[in-house]
Amino acid sequence: MMKKLFGVFLLGVALFFAWRWYSAHGAKPVSVPAAGASMGMMAFPVKAAQARLEKVSAKIDAVGDLQAGESIVLRPEISGRVSAIRFEEGHKAKAGDVLIELNAEEQRSAYAQSEAALKLEVESFKRIKEVRAKNLVSQQQYDESLARLQNAQAVLERDRVRLSRTLLIAPFDGILGLREVSLGDYVSPGQALVNLESVDPIKLDFKLAEKYAAHVVKGLKFDVSVDAWPGRTFHGEIQAVDPRLDEGTRTVKVRARLPNHDLALKPGMFAHISLDLGHVRDALFVQEQAVQAKGSASMVFRIIDGKAVLSPVKTGERRPGFVEITSGINNADWIVIDGQIKLRDGAPVVQLGKDAR
Repeated sequence: MMKKLFGVFLLGVALFFAWRWYSAHGAKPVSVPAAGASMGMMAFPVKAAQARLEKVSAKIDAVGDLQAGESIVLRPEISGRVSAIRFEEGHKAKAGDVLIELNAEEQRSAYAQSEAALKLEVESFKRIKEVRAKNLVSQQQYDESLARLQNAQAVLERDRVRLSRTLLIAPFDGILGLREVSLGDYVSPGQALVNLESVDPIKLDFKLAEKYAAHVVKGLKFDVSVDAWPGRTFHGEIQAVDPRLDEGTRTVKVRARLPNHDLALKPGMFAHISLDLGHVRDALFVQEQAVQAKGSASMVFRIIDGKAVLSPVKTGERRPGFVEITSGINNADWIVIDGQIKLRDGAPVVQLGKDAR
């Protein structure tokens, strides 16, 4: 009786361990012969789809920053007290407009003295010149009178420049910013007083990958959108392309301008750029889940003669759910899109379903 009970016990233990082994190994590849695989080899079940060529227009998406066409911070070149402020914050200014005046009493006085001194030297030289023509004065006296005249002219010009520096003038048309000075303030050379921005047209700088450098030329038109104006499209035109590439990023800098008559665009805004290069090309696409990262490389599994072949690829344009493959596979290749997690290079596979796309 004890022997029978012991036999039943051993059978139960054996069944338990058999169940544990089956649970642990049940997810392993099924014993289904794959095309080209040796009989008895275990084939991994996978789902695959074919790589397909599609016609795509050569469009480039980029981002950039809007900048003023011209931008300057007005700073005095001399020390002085602010005697007049002749602008309103946020208003337009024309080139040549006087924006800020500094007290100029000292400079005006010096200029008047220099002007009077020059008149005296002009009259003196005129007399010396007349008598020199009659040989009544020496050449040395003539030269000294001429030197005094030229010195008086230089002093007057110096004082004219000093007087002009009491006026801060708009160098170009633009929009004035917020002033950093008040009437009566004493200012020093280089102190920021107000900024002036030329924003119509407004400037846009952005960078593109070097492969596009040959296709982006002056005069190419493109569309721009900004987050501040959802649903609105602005239009720009490329003005210049930097002849030198950035060695670190392998990108080329592009400069464009956009009309901005209503001043909707502001310097500092983030711009989304869409360029159409005007030609159509063939592109090879696979489903994005097929591409795996292996370190810095991108890889896919191709199905060749019933085996999964690990293939390095280079990627390009992306679309929702798909990625362009620029090298590494061919049109109509079967690419594993599901089940590749446990695959190894050269492993036999069996396709559970074929997706032509």
